[in-house]
Amino acid sequence: MMNRSILIFILINICGGVAVLGSYAYGLLTQAELRGQLWGAIPDSIRPYYTVCMLLATIGYFFFTGYILLKVTPETARIFRQFDFNILNLVYAGIMIPSALWMPMTFSMLTDPSGLLWVGIRIVLFTVGVSSVTLLLIFFYSNFERSSWLYAAGIAGLIPFCIQTMILDALIWPYYFPR
Repeated sequence: MMNRSILIFILINICGGVAVLGSYAYGLLTQAELRGQLWGAIPDSIRPYYTVCMLLATIGYFFFTGYILLKVTPETARIFRQFDFNILNLVYAGIMIPSALWMPMTFSMLTDPSGLLWVGIRIVLFTVGVSSVTLLLIFFYSNFERSSWLYAAGIAGLIPFCIQTMILDALIWPYYFPR
């Protein structure tokens, strides 16, 4: 029988992944005339960094999530010396749920802007960014087995993921987005 914590982890990733991709697909298909405005006023010179980092972050997601699924034993995992595996479920929920909310909130901001909605978008982006940085710290401050190539690949994947979510999305994008 599968461990309950792993089952929750898998469900968060499957349901969260479907919600994120679904919100993006729905938004981009139903708001086609607004797609270009999602960039805000981000200069063309910065956009290639977003594209490369998004690709690396997406690939990296599979490595660090794969490491957790294949190498972390829920019964023995000790994170920050005091938490068990379930903290990973909270961190992943902190990535998935807000990520699914960002696109619909941003399209709403484009069609019917409000200060409260802008604060919500900023909270959503910071939640994802802080959750991703927390996940990187978990990789360093846990009893995870570090000799696996997948551990190194997970760290390598988390770096662009953190750059994308915390720096590009949570800090730079809002600076250039019209409010």
